[in-house]
Amino acid sequence: MTDPKADLLSYLQSARDALLWKLDGLSEYDIRRPVTPTGTNLLGLVKHLTGVEIGYFGETFDRPVENLPLWFTEDADANVDMWATADESREFIVGQYRQAWAHSDATIRALPLDAPGRIPRWPEERRDVTLHRILVHVIAETHRHAGHADIVRELVDGTVGLRADNDNMPAEDRTWWENYRNELERTARGPIRAESRSARRWLKSRGDDRGCGCHRLRHLGFGRLRCRRGRHGCFRRTLRLRRRDCGFRNNRGCRRR
Repeated sequence: MTDPKADLLSYLQSARDALLWKLDGLSEYDIRRPVTPTGTNLLGLVKHLTGVEIGYFGETFDRPVENLPLWFTEDADANVDMWATADESREFIVGQYRQAWAHSDATIRALPLDAPGRIPRWPEERRDVTLHRILVHVIAETHRHAGHADIVRELVDGTVGLRADNDNMPAEDRTWWENYRNELERTARGPIRAESRSARRWLKSRGDDRGCGCHRLRHLGFGRLRCRRGRHGCFRRTLRLRRRDCGFRNNRGCRRR
């Protein structure tokens, strides 16, 4: 039987290591440049998680961190923890993160999992917490941002993988991946065909397998498809249903919703 606290700490550390690995081999520009409309960038994710660990494993359990980072103040600018300024080097941000997680680890090892804590900024009914709850919360947040880093790094230079010693990806060449992606693109853009039987099954499971089902299929997640019968069209051709099977012709029309 393993120790629950050790297991939790192991999962937290694996996410920390994965996040920092995403910086390896990149220039100062590439670790800082925003790749999404909201400015997500690799070094900013590390800076953000530094504050996360300082906050949740510091004041929450009355174990404040000495010499807080300059951005860790009440009057800091919005989103200042999500990007590194020109005078904040890679070494500085990574060093701050390592110091923060060392303090977190000390808190985790010193306190039992049921140790009480309090987060004043949370809603009143949720402010009282335990170390166990905060550990799970921070593990989830760190892995979430490590996932962001996965995507950002792939967009920057195409590098992918779970961690340095195990990328956890199929061992295929560039051509295979290009063909794979193209197949996904074609599938996403192509029509839904009756050969898959999925559309018919969904209609039949609801006791409604008659008719073209235009408005029904929209409720089942097929809103991109347009009706093809008459002026508006119908799903009859896409689903390959017989014309007489369409229960929404003539005065009832083919309903678009």
